[in-house]
Amino acid sequence: MRATTAGVVGAALLASTALGLAPAATAAPAPDPVPKVSAAAAPAAASALRFVDIPGSGGITLKANVYTPGGYDGSQRYPVVVLPSSWAINDLEYLAQEKLLADSGYVVVSYTSRGFWLSGGEIETAGPPDVADVSKVIDWTLANTPADPARIGMAGVSYGAGIGLLGAAHDPRIKAVAALSGWADLVESIYQGRTPHLQAAALLGGSAYLTGRPSAELQSILANFLSANLASEDTMIAWAKLRSPLTYVDRLNANHTAVMLANAWGDSLFPPNQYADFYERLTGPKRLEFRPGDHATAEATGLLGLPNDTWTDARAWLDHYLKGTDNGIDRQPPVQLTSRSTGAYEGYADWSSVPSRTEKLALGAKGARTGALGGDAGTGWHTTIGTGVDSGADGGVIFLSSLLDQFAKAPPTASIPLLPRAFAGVWQSQPYATARHVRGTSVLHTTLTPSAANGTVIAYLYDVDALGTGKLVAHAPYTWIGKTPGKAFGTDIALQATAYDVPAGHRLALVVDTVDPLYIGENPAFATVGFSSPAGDPSTLSVPFDDR
Repeated sequence: MRATTAGVVGAALLASTALGLAPAATAAPAPDPVPKVSAAAAPAAASALRFVDIPGSGGITLKANVYTPGGYDGSQRYPVVVLPSSWAINDLEYLAQEKLLADSGYVVVSYTSRGFWLSGGEIETAGPPDVADVSKVIDWTLANTPADPARIGMAGVSYGAGIGLLGAAHDPRIKAVAALSGWADLVESIYQGRTPHLQAAALLGGSAYLTGRPSAELQSILANFLSANLASEDTMIAWAKLRSPLTYVDRLNANHTAVMLANAWGDSLFPPNQYADFYERLTGPKRLEFRPGDHATAEATGLLGLPNDTWTDARAWLDHYLKGTDNGIDRQPPVQLTSRSTGAYEGYADWSSVPSRTEKLALGAKGARTGALGGDAGTGWHTTIGTGVDSGADGGVIFLSSLLDQFAKAPPTASIPLLPRAFAGVWQSQPYATARHVRGTSVLHTTLTPSAANGTVIAYLYDVDALGTGKLVAHAPYTWIGKTPGKAFGTDIALQATAYDVPAGHRLALVVDTVDPLYIGENPAFATVGFSSPAGDPSTLSVPFDDR
């Protein structure tokens, strides 16, 4: 039975007021990429800031501010950067980065997205009115500032990142985008594995009501989403696809837009797989960066005006593609990953090159307490677990868990030997003699036999030490709808991508259970789900390793 947890929802609503979707944590800057890119030198005169009203689409007013370079004498034209505000935040969000951009020779416009704070209209969640606002802001900027119409870019965090990508897909005047902690596929972001992300949706909905005016459409979507109303599933998916840059990737490619994407491994709202998939479909100039942390934490210090690698790279990206600055960013490997374990940067030619090999580990039956992971093929076995009980293996708490991983190398943990086998399937590898470097997306392939037509499982990959304490490496939910009870079916569950080092002497553990506070499950009372490994279709876990 699907059920929301009142305490979790309430906590998420309260958190939204304090966090504004970007926790005010002060992150230590990550190590510099190699080779290092640099921003252009600042002009001698100080840049100027003014606050303005900009006409948006449909006749509404967007509250905004404009930074112009110092020393303007009426004869120059400057490249433009437009920054839409993040969800639940206003146009003051980017002042520190705006000044840096303006001091280096940009006209910079930041505006409060429609429906939030003092901007007019209602919250349309990056719908067509928001996309039209982007073009309206560009029109106003060209008419009212010394902006160069041939050199227009966009940047933004979270909501601003998504709006920037959508705007660039619809307005070919936009030549470059830096999309930080954004989304490309809204369906896979908050409905991954056909499983509603409870805490993420509660946070977004709560902050919308507290800081703005949700449209009737958004109110209906939130109500149906949080109640897991399957009758409205097609409507919700269509709503999300309309707001997904992935839907318009062909337009971005036709426009040859230079796209930089940056995100965190543990992003609670927009996890990494959907950004990586989108990146692979882009054909123009492109760059992909993943760092430890949660939603918007990797760039948070930059919003405070402190040194920040994500923003340094974003400014360098804009400098190269809007100013033509030869700063070396186009010569770096375009995929830049930061290990969760070491904090070191790693460069790759493309996303598919991240793992040097993929090891297919067989799931087998071995003893009463645990199953074998790896070794012989292990087929012909069958095991069943009960549903609706949290085994203790969880993905953590929105924001908090990934922040602890980012700053303290302390991801969610579980005692693998103590997990109740009646409610969790557990498979463990032998201890590894040398360190293993997990890089990319692990995929579980297995055969399920449910006792009910609808159900949910969550797969977790743990790094387990000699005492049996498991640190979470990756996880993912999976929900089935309308299956025949008692009839087996095969499925693949792609865990979220990561860069994690398993120390020598540790082992990997795969855990599968049916309840996680992050998600809304679809398990009826007293149901069961079986796992098996038929001889013709063995159950396996494919783990990507980088041995370089």
